[in-house]
Amino acid sequence: MKKKISIFWFRRDLRLNDNAGLYHALKNNENLLCLFIFDKQILDKLEDKDDPRLTFIYQQVLELKSSLEERAGSLLIKYGEPTKVWKEITSEFNVDTVYTNRDYEPYAISRDAKIKSYLAKKNISFNDFKDQVIFDTDEVLKKDLTPYTVFTPYSKVWKAKILSGSKTNSFKDSTYFKSFASESLSKQANKLFAKKFKPVSLKEMGFLKSSFVFPSKVVKRVLIKNYTENRDFPALNGTSKLGMHFRFGTISIRDKARQASALNETFLNELIWRDFYAMILANFPHVVDGPFRNKYSFIEWRNDEREYELWQKGMTGYPIVDAGMRELNETGHMHNRIRMVVASFLSKHLLIDWKWGEAYFARKLLDFDLASNNGGWQWAAGCGTDAAPYFRIFNPYTQQIKFDKNLEYIRKWVPEFGTEDYPEAIVDHKAARLRCLDAYKKGLEMAEKMAL
Repeated sequence: MKKKISIFWFRRDLRLNDNAGLYHALKNNENLLCLFIFDKQILDKLEDKDDPRLTFIYQQVLELKSSLEERAGSLLIKYGEPTKVWKEITSEFNVDTVYTNRDYEPYAISRDAKIKSYLAKKNISFNDFKDQVIFDTDEVLKKDLTPYTVFTPYSKVWKAKILSGSKTNSFKDSTYFKSFASESLSKQANKLFAKKFKPVSLKEMGFLKSSFVFPSKVVKRVLIKNYTENRDFPALNGTSKLGMHFRFGTISIRDKARQASALNETFLNELIWRDFYAMILANFPHVVDGPFRNKYSFIEWRNDEREYELWQKGMTGYPIVDAGMRELNETGHMHNRIRMVVASFLSKHLLIDWKWGEAYFARKLLDFDLASNNGGWQWAAGCGTDAAPYFRIFNPYTQQIKFDKNLEYIRKWVPEFGTEDYPEAIVDHKAARLRCLDAYKKGLEMAEKMAL
């Protein structure tokens, strides 16, 4: 009879250190096999065959495999539809327990429910753990035990819970920030599986290797320390660019929260936003298909395809908008301040459905995260959780003067700015603002009538 094993399933947690699920798997099992599945259902939806995010994941998975082999283990790498892959695995191995870390996206929740049900029929337990957030979706609640829908009160309770959970009132020693799997503990991994599993190649999955340069996961302390002063200026190296590493779990959010709590509260707030939007997505999954506040469903969008294409290409005649879009198209990154400006411009100035912009960011951003991307776009469009009124409309000109007054960022990405080759503005700011206010007002009036 085959010896019983347990399996740790890597997903959005591509690291050995400070990995919650891996820690519990190693703690409770000597015979552990590690697994990664390239999910065909996700990959089949990617529009670009050289999608840089897949190249990044592939590189990280191979690094994980190498690290495990150094510890007398290995990593089983599979490609296919997850339920079918698990059927293959349970027929090949005598599996006793499966460990993994939670994912809060609707597809992931549905996928895990199916696999958990399948494994249960074979008397195989499925154990998932909190890892990509500091607090789970039901850990920061209002007094009536319902989820917060406004960030500021949520963040206050979030911080209070951290402090109350620490005997020393120090973030560093808080039970929520303690490190999980150590490098020494990881040496126990996969002792029975020292053979080298041949991984599937990008080509076999129908993809090409991307030439993109990926951001480093090493951030200098001085950058975090000066984050408050520098974060809004796109010409400065003032943001961490860690979003991609948080998205795929190549770094620990607990580790960065420890750093931020000691160095810069503004940076810590950005990490709290990640928890907040993950909580919103999990508790209000309707945001995937429409606005958080249903009354904004009645806005009549113009959805001009030509203007949408000019926005995508960075040819709107608004320099700070165009610089942001060109940065995105060329690097897969866009400065945080500029994301707000270009999102507001699309949804408010052009009156193009924010879901169109959300989809384009989902395709292009290296750090695309469904919860954060959706939350950010709904914030910009004024239909999300944010308490600010819908008539907050960014003025691209004043944003440019305030945050790129020397035109360093703009001239880097829009070299033809100031010449006859640069296009005229596709819309007048004042006229667009009035048009937007009128459209939103009519939409809300319609919503009120429909509710009667």
